[in-house]
Amino acid sequence: MRIVSADIRVIEAPLKVPFIVSYARYDVMPSVIVTLRTDTGLEGIGEAVPDEHVTGETVESVVAALTQHLLPALRDTDPRNLNQVHERMNTALVANGAAKAALDIACWDLLGKHAGLPVHALLGGRKPEQPMIAKVLSILPPAEVAAQASAAIADGFTHLKMKLGTDTAQDIASVAAVRAAVGPDIRIRVDANQGWQDVSTARRMIAAIEPYDIDWIEQPIAADDLDGFRRLRPHTSAVIMADEAVITTGDLARLIHDESVDMVNLKLMKSGGILPCQRLATQAALGGLAVQIGSMLETSVSSAAGYHLALAHPNIVSTELSGPVAFSDEPGDLHFPLPYVDITDRPGLGVTLDPAALDRLTVSAKELIVE
Repeated sequence: MRIVSADIRVIEAPLKVPFIVSYARYDVMPSVIVTLRTDTGLEGIGEAVPDEHVTGETVESVVAALTQHLLPALRDTDPRNLNQVHERMNTALVANGAAKAALDIACWDLLGKHAGLPVHALLGGRKPEQPMIAKVLSILPPAEVAAQASAAIADGFTHLKMKLGTDTAQDIASVAAVRAAVGPDIRIRVDANQGWQDVSTARRMIAAIEPYDIDWIEQPIAADDLDGFRRLRPHTSAVIMADEAVITTGDLARLIHDESVDMVNLKLMKSGGILPCQRLATQAALGGLAVQIGSMLETSVSSAAGYHLALAHPNIVSTELSGPVAFSDEPGDLHFPLPYVDITDRPGLGVTLDPAALDRLTVSAKELIVE
C-alpha cells in the first residue's frame, strides 16, 4: 500500500461560547483536516490543530510543513509502517508536532481500515471503562463561571476543569464560586496554562485553592522552567500535572528524574500523534507518573484518535478531549452521551466526515499528488 495523494483543508470550527485561557481567546478554532488516499482505494483522515503558544505552529506553517516536507518524505512509504513514517518525518523536519500528528492519525486510520479493526484494538485492546469527558470552563468572572458550571452539571457532566491564570484574585474567587455552586461531590481540576509563571506565585495560589478540594493543578508555572517543578514540590502536597512542559522524551525524563510532578498531560498535537504519545505514556508508567490525554480543542477526528489511545493504554487515567462538545458546528460524528463518549468498534478511527459540513467550514483547500 502506498499514499498517492492528500487532500488538505483548513477549516474554522465555531465555538458555542468563546474559549478563554491565560494566553488567548478563541471564538473559532482553526484546524487542518488531512485525507490520505492510497493506491488500494482506502482513505485515512487526520487532523492538525496547531497552537503558536504551545507547539510553535500556525495553520499556515502546518500546511507548508505538510506540502513541502512531510508528505514528500513519505513518497513510496507504506502508511501501515508507522515506525518508518515517523522516522522519515523526523528526518525531514524537527518539531512540528501538530503537522506530524495529522499524518500519524491518518495512517492509523488507514491501518485500522485495512485490518478491519478499530485503532484501540491495534494498540492492544480496549479497557472495560467507558471514557469520561470533563467540562472545560473558560476564564470568566466568578459569577459567570459558576453559572456555567451549574449548567454543565445539569447537562450531565460530573467533572469540571477550570481555566485560570490571568488574575490571581479572580482565580481564587472563581474556584470558590464554582465549588459553592456545584457542591462537594463534583470533581474539580484547574489549569493555569503557565499563567502563574513563577514558583512563589504558584505556591501561594495552590495554598489558596486547596481548601476547595481540587483534584489536581495543571501547569502552574512557565513551560520552560522544568527546575521550577522541583522547587515547587516540597511546598505542597497537591497533585501537580505538567502539560506544556512535556513534549519530548527528554522533557519527561527530566521530570521523572526530579520526582517533581505526579501526572503529565500528553497531547497528540504537541508530540506528533498516537505513536509518540503511546511511547511517552509507557515511559511515564515506568517513571511512576500517571497520564492524561488532552487536546487543543480538536474536532471528532483527532479527539477520536486520543480516545483510542486512552482506551488501550493502562497508564492513561484521564481524558480531556472536549472539542466536539464545545463546537456549534464540526465535520465529524463522535457521539457524547454525557458524561461519556461513545468510541465504537468500527474500523480505524470510527469517524465519518460530513462532506457538507466540511465544505461549509473550509477556509482553503489543496490537493497534493504524492506518488
